[in-house]
Amino acid sequence: METTTIAIAKQVKEEIMEFGNKGETYSEIIEKLIKSARERQLHDLLFDSKGFVTIEEARKRANKKWPR
Repeated sequence: METTTIAIAKQVKEEIMEFGNKGETYSEIIEKLIKSARERQLHDLLFDSKGFVTIEEARKRANKKWPR
């Protein structure tokens, strides 16, 4: 995989490390954070404050939030 360098504040770097385990690279930690964020988006899409939503409602919400 091709790599790149990004500039981040030292405070952000320290906060990223709080999500990692010993021996993990920043790339691995960020990948975990992205996966978690995607799962949270899906959760928020499928559930509302009343519980479950229908698949039709989930599709409507998805199309509204992420139009093609």
